[in-house]
Amino acid sequence: MGFGGIGIWQLVIILVIILLVFGTKKLKNLGGDLGGAIKGFKSAMDEGDKDKGEDAAQAKISDEDEGDTFDVKAEQVEEENKS
Repeated sequence: MGFGGIGIWQLVIILVIILLVFGTKKLKNLGGDLGGAIKGFKSAMDEGDKDKGEDAAQAKISDEDEGDTFDVKAEQVEEENKS
């Protein structure tokens, strides 16, 4: 048996009926459209990962800058307290 009690011959018959109803040209166009949609989805996911990586790098740079500013301010306060 195949998928959920459907045998290979039932699947072949269903495929033949689908080909007769829609025709090969429509199925080819449908396949091309589906492939284009998947390709667009993958490229959008890659851009999202790239943007996420850039945001993380920018956040790291910002954290480093804030740490330097804090150290400078702490040194200024110490100098003022000494005076």
